[in-house]
Amino acid sequence: MLRESLCGDGWTIKEKGAAGGYPASAPCSVLSVLMEQKRIDDLYYRENEKQAYACLEKDYEFIKNFSVSGEHMQQDCVDLVFYGIDTVAEIYLNGSKIGVTKNMHRTYRFAVKDTMKVGANELRIVFESPLRYIREFRSDENKSTDYAPTGCTPGAQYIRKSECMFGWDWAPKLPDIGIFRDIVVESFSKVRLGDVYFSEDHYEDSVILHIDPILEYTDSIPVELVVSVTGEEDKVIMTRMPESGTEVSERGENEVVMEIHSPQLWWPAGYGDQPLYTVKITLKKADKIYDEREYHIGLRTVELIREKDDYGESFCFAVNGRKIFAKGADYVPEDAIYSRMSDRRTERLIRDAAAANFNFIRVWGGGIYPSDAFYDACDKYGILVWQDLMFACNLYELNRKFEHSILSEIHDNVSRVRHHACLALWCGNNEIESGWCNGTYEGQAPALKADYIKLFEYLLPRAVAMDDEYTPYWLSSPSSGGSFDDPDDETRGDSHFWDVWHGNKGIDEYRNHVFRFLSEFGFQSFPLIKTVKSFTGEVDRNIFSPVMEGHQKNPSGNGKILTAISENFRYPRDFVQFLYISQIMQGLAVKTCVEHMRQNRDRCMGTLYWQLNDTYPSVSWSSVDYYGRWKALHYMARRFYAPVAGSVEVNGTVVQPYVVNDTLDMISVKVRVSLRSMDGKEITHYLEDVKLKPETALKLKPRDFERQMEDNFIRDVFVSVDFDFSNGTSQKETAVFVPYKSLGLKEANIELAVDETEDVYEVTVSSDVFTPFVMIDLMEGDAVFSDNVVSIYKDCPAVFRVKKDDIKNADIRSANDLLDALDIYTLQGSFDMGDAVY
Repeated sequence: MLRESLCGDGWTIKEKGAAGGYPASAPCSVLSVLMEQKRIDDLYYRENEKQAYACLEKDYEFIKNFSVSGEHMQQDCVDLVFYGIDTVAEIYLNGSKIGVTKNMHRTYRFAVKDTMKVGANELRIVFESPLRYIREFRSDENKSTDYAPTGCTPGAQYIRKSECMFGWDWAPKLPDIGIFRDIVVESFSKVRLGDVYFSEDHYEDSVILHIDPILEYTDSIPVELVVSVTGEEDKVIMTRMPESGTEVSERGENEVVMEIHSPQLWWPAGYGDQPLYTVKITLKKADKIYDEREYHIGLRTVELIREKDDYGESFCFAVNGRKIFAKGADYVPEDAIYSRMSDRRTERLIRDAAAANFNFIRVWGGGIYPSDAFYDACDKYGILVWQDLMFACNLYELNRKFEHSILSEIHDNVSRVRHHACLALWCGNNEIESGWCNGTYEGQAPALKADYIKLFEYLLPRAVAMDDEYTPYWLSSPSSGGSFDDPDDETRGDSHFWDVWHGNKGIDEYRNHVFRFLSEFGFQSFPLIKTVKSFTGEVDRNIFSPVMEGHQKNPSGNGKILTAISENFRYPRDFVQFLYISQIMQGLAVKTCVEHMRQNRDRCMGTLYWQLNDTYPSVSWSSVDYYGRWKALHYMARRFYAPVAGSVEVNGTVVQPYVVNDTLDMISVKVRVSLRSMDGKEITHYLEDVKLKPETALKLKPRDFERQMEDNFIRDVFVSVDFDFSNGTSQKETAVFVPYKSLGLKEANIELAVDETEDVYEVTVSSDVFTPFVMIDLMEGDAVFSDNVVSIYKDCPAVFRVKKDDIKNADIRSANDLLDALDIYTLQGSFDMGDAVY
């Protein structure tokens, strides 16, 4: 097998029929090239997004002149393979039309043996405007609809293209055109590897691994199939000689079975290690190798457990027979210009998720199927993947062409992803079943509702099972099991809960519910000032300016943030402090929900907040912004998602501590609950020692401070709770009895000190009074600190560490450099203390 990429330099992009064009390096798109060539402004800056639609109303040609060797053309079969082409295009090779594409989620393979030639060749891709395509689409008269999700261009469902490219309530309207993954010339003779199926049978001290390759022949030739697995002896079989010259082998025809003794099992993060076995498959005859491929697989079982219980019906994932509390968030495309996505950025994002104690990510169904690098990173870091199929919040008209397209799409992606240890679930769609039940689609054609059942409860489950019969399948999210049977039922299935954000309820509303599995909920915040500066001018830096509202895609979203802040905090003294307080508000909201669900472990077995990341610099629900900068929420997630964690709820004058243990170890916990004055002085305390069983949550003794409140005004005290765990970890939580805006905070004297070792800087922040939500950041450049967003008081400083190699884009060579480069945010610093009246 020979492979040669056509990506890289040497491309020309031009409007269809134009004489001249622009040089480009693929992967690339119309918008990326026009920005690089300064033909349009940066679309992420200010309101420049509006320039895109005029560009995307046109058709474009992408042209590549390339050379092909005689070695390629001497092979029996020569293919041109498109791994990511966006979207509606006609493809010409040396002036001959070789194919048409209409689905960006597919891999397209075209036979070009008779069209390609030795030496110079020209590839020309003629793209049709996606905007004109959806505008000119003609729906069945019994199924016509003008419905569009919030922020999305009507008609987006009529093209198999990432729907959020047409806009969403967090995404810009940039329905780009171009090449977003590799284009490859592939050639082979005699035989090659097509698909490869893996399956595992697990026993007490061994795993039987089944490796089942599908072979594609161009000649009647028997070959050796050699399979090697890490640490095992190679297995060699002789393949069956095909009866004709061109043939594809059947499932099971060349299956190799290997027994792995004392296997190293793959576990989600926090539950064990992530060993990966290398499986190498070689087709050869004597010394001649016809094809060879490597896979990296983890040995594990995964189940979705749904059993009747006292609360309704469980919804719980089990890996290797062990029930997992899912901790994570929902993932969206990492850039609105898809050709800008890179393996390096993806790996960093997944690493950041693991650093915040994630063990689960849900790939949302309105974007794209992620790259191989995404699943490789999830395998590496132990992040289970809930994989939506690419259907979200819309109405899909089922016809023969659509059916053919999506069935090919499902095969392409299921066969690509299924071998990954991280894969835990296939899910049919996002929020469409619930939309039919909650009135979202009221008045729409009944035929579309019938199409829903045919598509999502018949065609797609069967299509997935054809290529992956082992991974659990779920019909929709949220759902109670399908057939429009109350998909929002909190006692079974998975739930999306938006009463706090969209319903404008206070964050304590989360405590009125216990879901079986909460796969979507969230609260918005602004990015910090470094990121805001990237898309604003100084005149724009007001949350209600046209630019700031333009980068807020959820209607009234900035007002919702302001309302929530007004209920909990004092009005920030300036724009920069408003950004900071919005992140604290977001973190408190999500923390409140996650802690409550973990306190009810076993009844609830998972929380995935919306959303992990951003597709461009904006105001959104993310915990990691577009530039990879951790918001306050992500630092807080590192603590509230810890395998062993404590939490505190306050009701009136009663303080209620909880502890939770996701590990298999018995944990001893020493708890100190202290009532303190605003200068940090301890008024009284309670001690409690408990044994925390494996995989349990425990409600500790409540402590009522009503008597102490007679001598201490309720606004002038706070509670600190110290949790010391026998596994060597500790945690400090603070809580207050009134909203933070009502606290009698004292002006804080903050001291910063920086020490260094050979590899690490250590930042110590201390205060002489209670100082909530201390957050540090670099004025320029970026770094991820060991901890952040913590409350301090006298004799209880915060210590933040950062590896020197982890500081990026900043000239910091000493402890003094770092001290000068730090920004510090505190609750006292967020408002004018001179206005305080106590």
